[in-house]
Amino acid sequence: MIGWFEAVVLGLLQGLTEFLPISSSAHIRVVSAFLGWEDPGAAFTAVIQLGTEAAVLIYFRKDIWEIISTWTRALWTPALRTHHAARMGWYVIVGTLPILVLGLLFEEKIDTIFRDLRLIGTTLIVFGLVLWLADRKARDKLTLERHLSFTHSIVYGLAQSLALIPGVSRSGGTITAGLLLDYRREEAAKYSFLLAIPAVLGAGVLKLFDIGGEQAPAWGPTILATVISFAVGYAAVSWFLKYISTHRFTGFVIYRVVLGVAIIALVSLGVLDPSAGQ
Repeated sequence: MIGWFEAVVLGLLQGLTEFLPISSSAHIRVVSAFLGWEDPGAAFTAVIQLGTEAAVLIYFRKDIWEIISTWTRALWTPALRTHHAARMGWYVIVGTLPILVLGLLFEEKIDTIFRDLRLIGTTLIVFGLVLWLADRKARDKLTLERHLSFTHSIVYGLAQSLALIPGVSRSGGTITAGLLLDYRREEAAKYSFLLAIPAVLGAGVLKLFDIGGEQAPAWGPTILATVISFAVGYAAVSWFLKYISTHRFTGFVIYRVVLGVAIIALVSLGVLDPSAGQ
C-alpha cells in the first residue's frame, strides 16, 4: 500500500512531469519499481492527475470559460456557431472521442500489460525520437483560432490516445501531432492541455471509485499526492509554456532516450523486474 512518504514523492513526480513531454505515468511506474515500492496502479495515477488538471483549469480559466459559455450559447444562437470559442468546444469534444473509445476497449491491458517496464522504456525512446523528428520538421506557423479543424482534432485525439501506454506522454504525443501539422509550439501545447481536460477528468472521476478498496491505495495518501501535484503542476505548466516559446524540445528528447535506455538496461541486467511491484 502507498504510504505518506510515497504519496509526497509521487505527487511531486506527477506535478513535475505531467505537462512535460516525458510521461508522468512512466515516471510514477519506474520510480516506484526502482525504489521497491508497489506499483501504485492506474487508478492512483488517474486520480492524482486530477490535481494537475485542476492546475490547467485555473491557468487557462479565461479561455475555458469563454469556450464553455460560447459553445453553450451557440447551441441556440446560430450567429455564435462560427465563433472560434464555440468551434473550439466542438474540437475538444471530437478530439476526446479516440481516447474515450480506446480507453474503454483496452482498460484491462492499461492496468496490466501496458505497465511492463520493457514496454515503457521502448515507448520513451521511440516516441522521444518521433518528437525530435517532428520538432525538426515543424514550420511553426499555424494557430488554433485560424487553422484548427475537425480533421486536425481527430489527429490530435488519436495521438492523445497513445498516452494510454505509459512512456508515450499525453502532452508529448499531442504536441508531436501538432508539430507535424505545422502548428506553433505554444499553440500545439495549449490545445494539448485543453484536449486533456475531458479525458483526465473522466478517467480520474471513474477511478475514484477504486480508491480505498482492498487492492487500491488509501484515500489519505491519494489526496495528499493530488494536492501536491496541483501545486507543483501549476508552476510547471507556466514554466513549460514560456520555455517552448523560445526553445526546441531537444533536451526533453535526450532525457527520454537516456531514461528509456537505462530502464531497458536495468531490466536486461536483472536489476529490475519488468513487472516489479505488480
